[in-house]
Amino acid sequence: MNVLVTGGAGYIGSHTAKALALSGHYPVVYDNLIRGHREAAMWGPLVEGNIADQPLLTSTLRRYRIDAVVHFAAYAYVGESMSSPGMYFENNLVGSLRLLDAMRESNVKYIAFSSTCATYGNPETLPIGETHPQRPLNPYGESKLMAEKLLRWYGDIYGIKWMALRYFNAAGADPDGEIGENHEPETRLIPLVLEAALDPTHPVCVFGSDYPTADGTAMRDYIHVADLSEAHVRALRYLRDGGESCPLNLGTGKGQSVRQVIETVAAVTGRRPAVREMDRRPGDPPELVADASRACHLLGWKPVSSSPSRIVETAWNWRLKRCRHAVSGNRL
Repeated sequence: MNVLVTGGAGYIGSHTAKALALSGHYPVVYDNLIRGHREAAMWGPLVEGNIADQPLLTSTLRRYRIDAVVHFAAYAYVGESMSSPGMYFENNLVGSLRLLDAMRESNVKYIAFSSTCATYGNPETLPIGETHPQRPLNPYGESKLMAEKLLRWYGDIYGIKWMALRYFNAAGADPDGEIGENHEPETRLIPLVLEAALDPTHPVCVFGSDYPTADGTAMRDYIHVADLSEAHVRALRYLRDGGESCPLNLGTGKGQSVRQVIETVAAVTGRRPAVREMDRRPGDPPELVADASRACHLLGWKPVSSSPSRIVETAWNWRLKRCRHAVSGNRL
């Protein structure tokens, strides 16, 4: 298939573009490069554009004879969404609406949507299944939930087949070392712990040590970006082959605490990250763990690369490669 990958120059989008290409598909990256990286768009043409630019979306879908869409283009910082909610609804919700209208005009019938476990809010039961109530705690999660509702209505009214993939904590890097996690600013735990391992003057902040967990720190379900990418490829195949539209969780079903992540980084890198203990952040649940059995059943998918050591190893190797390139560049 010819696949439009919106936000395809970003973290998960670029990994998915590579996975699509390796599976025999033709990815076309659509990204405004505000938070994506031009050098990460290596597996097909890059169209620079805003997700709310419906005429450009429509012309791109027609020009490249797009068969399906994978939609990553979104802002994804919880804290930023609390201070700038309008920006999040404008980009994540209105942008999704413009994309769906462009698909309708161009008769593109399949879309895999990058959703999030943030649509669930505080968990009432663990592990979290797809039928768990969705009560977001922030505008980021709310904007993704509202986009899921758009998908349902456009599916019912216009026949667009969709899958909303609700990630838990994406982590790791391309096993080949070509691309990795590169956010500005960086807010995700594993890159921050790796930075603390590299530079003891930048300790990693541990927000809360009094949670009702085994070691007192919050637990999250970390899923390797390569496994996420494979799920997107399988989701498009499932829809194309007649599968029904639905939401699916993507996770491992196992939680890792902040202290466990720090210990894994120390074991993999041989360096002890510096740590600074802080108070809890408002709204952080003690534990978030996925029930991803439905994805395993419907897609034949398994998180084969998501062991804690593999996640950290790939992220560490990519970070070291970037550091070597930076040093070589400075010498030149």
